[in-house]
Amino acid sequence: MRYRLQRMMLTPLYRRLLRIGLPLAIVFGGAALWFSDQGNRDTVFGMVTELRTAFEQRPEFMVTEMAISGASAGVAEEVRRVLTVALPISSFELPLDAMREKVNGLDAVESARLRIAQGGILQVDVVERLPVVVWRSEDGLEILDKNGVHVGSLVHRGEYPDLPLIAGLGADKYVGEALALLAAAQPLLPRLRAVQRIGQRRWDVVLDRDQRILLPETGAVQALERAIAMDQAVDLLSRDLQLVDLRLSQRPTLRLTEYAIQELREMKTMKVGDNR
Repeated sequence: MRYRLQRMMLTPLYRRLLRIGLPLAIVFGGAALWFSDQGNRDTVFGMVTELRTAFEQRPEFMVTEMAISGASAGVAEEVRRVLTVALPISSFELPLDAMREKVNGLDAVESARLRIAQGGILQVDVVERLPVVVWRSEDGLEILDKNGVHVGSLVHRGEYPDLPLIAGLGADKYVGEALALLAAAQPLLPRLRAVQRIGQRRWDVVLDRDQRILLPETGAVQALERAIAMDQAVDLLSRDLQLVDLRLSQRPTLRLTEYAIQELREMKTMKVGDNR
């Protein structure tokens, strides 16, 4: 037995177990026994919490101001409204991802970036949506960006007199087409009132004097350019016309106003009377 014990003590594995393993087992066993008491655990956790709080609330980690760039006054006010942050606050307590999602959820905001700048400043960099058209829908007047995304609502058309007007159900889904038509209709701009989506299939160009240019479902820009060319050649749109129907490219149709029809009838009657 003595011989076997001596041989075991000469084995490196057993020597490491006695020198390292046994002390570690005693230490961990004692620590586990000490932590098994709820009071001891509460004491340790309280100390860790106090140390963490003291570290996070050091002056170099405190956020004391909020700065918003790239936003107009109204949008900046909306950003401050959704970011209900009680300053000063530790930067460790700011959920930047969740706050960014709130700002991106605003209609007028295309994208936003939040970061902690030097000097304890919460920097909010905003990219606003640029309104390009006013859309008249069943719900009223709305401002849309180039992708048809809602930017805001209007009470009166005069709030954005420089923006062109589009109308009709589903017109917001085809803002790109509307912009192409508006660009082609520049020669008619003094008389242009709106472009209207009809049946969610095609467009009408609405002019003053209740005139309309009815465009086909495909090739609408080319059809409008032909109508403008005819107007420049023979003053087509200055005549007593109610509609210029270009839905059939091979057979454009003109509809006269009631006044012009009545005048035409009277002329025919006079001509018949003269022949008699």
